[in-house]
Amino acid sequence: MSFPSVRPRRLRRTEIIRDMVRETRVEVSNLIAPLFVVPGEKVEREIASMPGQYQLSVDTAVKKSQRLHDLGVRSVLLFAIPEFKDEVGSSAWHPHGIIPQAIKAIKRAIPEMVVITDLCFCEYTSHGHCGVMKDGELQNDATLPNLVKQALVHAEAGADIIAPSGMLDGMIGALRHGLDESGFSHLPIMSYAAKFASSFYGPFRDAVQSAPEYGDRRSYQMDPANFDEAMREVALDIEQGADIVMVKPGLAFLDVLHAVKERFKMPTAVYNVSGEYAMIKAAAQKGWIDERRVMVEVLTSMKRAGADLIITYFAEAFADLRQKGLV
Repeated sequence: MSFPSVRPRRLRRTEIIRDMVRETRVEVSNLIAPLFVVPGEKVEREIASMPGQYQLSVDTAVKKSQRLHDLGVRSVLLFAIPEFKDEVGSSAWHPHGIIPQAIKAIKRAIPEMVVITDLCFCEYTSHGHCGVMKDGELQNDATLPNLVKQALVHAEAGADIIAPSGMLDGMIGALRHGLDESGFSHLPIMSYAAKFASSFYGPFRDAVQSAPEYGDRRSYQMDPANFDEAMREVALDIEQGADIVMVKPGLAFLDVLHAVKERFKMPTAVYNVSGEYAMIKAAAQKGWIDERRVMVEVLTSMKRAGADLIITYFAEAFADLRQKGLV
């Protein structure tokens, strides 16, 4: 059949009809909200390059988590700006460090909130790289035991999921073995399995004060041009015991996200990263775009590409609009 018998516009005529036949829906339960936790009390300091996002002390992070939970956002991902930094990032595995404090406080106030913790060292090291350095090179195997120590401190504090982000070879196997040997075989690992050396991370590095003191991270994060390598990385992490795999960033890598979901059939997350967020906020402030509609388009594109979970700085805004019936 052809025109005029077939008229696709019939199902686009009204908002209610469009909603009835909508193929892809972002649910608030799909969203994970990142939080940046800092030392101190009553701290709520806006991040200049990420309008609407804040560095939060533990007490205000609990309040933010409660607000998110009230809106239906069921999970937060914690990042730290620690009290001190050194060459190896030892504050990352201090049992009374900022992340263990935040885990305990959030779980005490909102037991049902799923608390995910980022595992890396860029926020904790004085040089801003993701582990032990020697002669300007990241030492992969020397960093793995430290990563396990960090994971165990988070596990003991009550984390629900750990999320290693350093793109270290063998990190999932090392973590799985370390957790299992210490009585945490129940704890899932959400791996940053396909993490690209992207220019979209700039505002995040402002937020956690983690820009490298020298060099860059291209020797351990992936070349943005490489698709097949991403598939190999994801396969290796699944083989080593990852429970959820992640693609990061989102918008420039929707092809990778779609392929990961189709090929591996695993629970799949995507990170709608800081640069993607900041571009939308900046353009909206200029009046060049409709922030709400662009936000929904972006999140829908990620869900449509195959994401089961979306880590996004828009989590609170989207959930608030959904509660009001505006999206």
